Amino acid sequence: MIDAATKEEVLIEALPYIQTYEGKTFVIKYGGAVMTDDRLKQTFAKDVTILRKIGINIVIVHGGGKEITDTAAALGIGTTFVDGQRYTDDKMIEVVLMVLAGLINKEIANLINTNGGNAVGLCGVDNLLLKARKLSGNGSDLGLVGHITSVNVAFLNLLLQNGMMPVIAPIGVSEGGQIYNVNADLAAGAVAAALKAEKLVYLSDMEGVIVKNKRVSTLTKSEANNMIDEGAIFGGMIPKVRSAFDTLDAGVNKVHIVDGRIKHSLLLEIFTDEGIGTQMVHEESAE
Repeated sequence: MIDAATKEEVLIEALPYIQTYEGKTFVIKYGGAVMTDDRLKQTFAKDVTILRKIGINIVIVHGGGKEITDTAAALGIGTTFVDGQRYTDDKMIEVVLMVLAGLINKEIANLINTNGGNAVGLCGVDNLLLKARKLSGNGSDLGLVGHITSVNVAFLNLLLQNGMMPVIAPIGVSEGGQIYNVNADLAAGAVAAALKAEKLVYLSDMEGVIVKNKRVSTLTKSEANNMIDEGAIFGGMIPKVRSAFDTLDAGVNKVHIVDGRIKHSLLLEIFTDEGIGTQMVHEESAE
């Protein structure tokens, strides 16, 4: 049981953050264990509802790769990966639509709505929310995998201004109506950049950026480049970190990597001085 003094300290510590972020927009990439653990699902729904109730605009972009693979297998459709990325053909794009824009998207919206969060489930096809074209130039043909070329900001702002919480499945559509599977991390970054969001938060299964067995609380681009050159940041973390700074360069104020396996990690990262993940910031912010 938390005593009254501790509760008071928590609220006092949170107050300046609440005042700072009122009216600002956060984009949250929802993925990892937090999407599959029933307890964490409920916690997430409560957390984003709290954020919305205190005046922060929330946009959620979710993944669902495991669920796509499992559903495809149940339907007798094989999954092929090229350089670690899913190859999407005509049959697979139907599964992607069914799972991402259907089952997962509506489950998330329903969870939030039962907690009073006014969520609206969408995918990129709705009102041309996420325009995309075929991903190319990486040396591998991934089929119907696309990258986002534009975001319907006016549509999102209309929803946000009316107190709604968009929940977006990362599916894009071309000018000619071709539907594309889009990487959820990249979709979240594109949405955050288009909205000039205050924060982009990646809820994942990692503690943040770990260097020499220690979590880095705050990271600038120059520091990150030095750590990459020295080999302190390596492997799959390199593209995640570089993508985060690309998003900062596009106009987002801060990018966070937060461990979604920790209960209320979203609130702890945003409303406490220490945080529990890694925040990537502009050079001038660190100074």
